[in-house]
Amino acid sequence: MRPSSPIKIRSLVELFELLPEHERIIVDVLRQIILENLPSYCKEKISYNVPFFYGKKGICIIWPATVPRGGIQKGVLLGFWYGNKLRDSDNYLIHGTNKQIFYKIFYTPEEINEKAITRLVKEAVKLDAGW
Repeated sequence: MRPSSPIKIRSLVELFELLPEHERIIVDVLRQIILENLPSYCKEKISYNVPFFYGKKGICIIWPATVPRGGIQKGVLLGFWYGNKLRDSDNYLIHGTNKQIFYKIFYTPEEINEKAITRLVKEAVKLDAGW
């Protein structure tokens, strides 16, 4: 997928068809962890051509490098929409130039720390429920 590509991804199937295998595996593992920890009122949709999870407001987003406009050249970014409001007791997230969205970039599935992500998702859900 080129940055100037007019492709509009409308489903996970379309997304997975475009991704190289290493990104597809990371996206799939992250999605499963997130979906297992979201309450029933939360939903997943494709937004900006990537998986976006929301409740009352945005909770998190998974952005593979293959999809343009994500700001990364390699790997898969897991971003928390209101990361600046999370305690992140494991210091797991990167506090980049964005004041609100904090994130972690994964280059291999082995880098994924399920416990840390689960804690962050649960904390983000509590924050979302309080809006």
